[in-house]
Amino acid sequence: MSVERLVQMANDIANFFASDPDHAAAVSGVATHIRRYWEPRMRRQIHAHLDAGGAGLSDLAREAVRQLADAEHAAAR
Repeated sequence: MSVERLVQMANDIANFFASDPDHAAAVSGVATHIRRYWEPRMRRQIHAHLDAGGAGLSDLAREAVRQLADAEHAAAR
């Protein structure tokens, strides 16, 4: 899948959770959704995109992808 499509999907998910008044819960909601429903290959692509600057990711999507990447790296240790 193209990185552009993954960015669009992550931003769409973030837009859904953006209405949550608890910012931490919104970030967690986006990260949880991506972890549950995206294939590992898709998650690796979006993590690599974030590491390369994360062009196009909304702030909420960026935070969630970072949180998810950090959690997955910690679990791999």
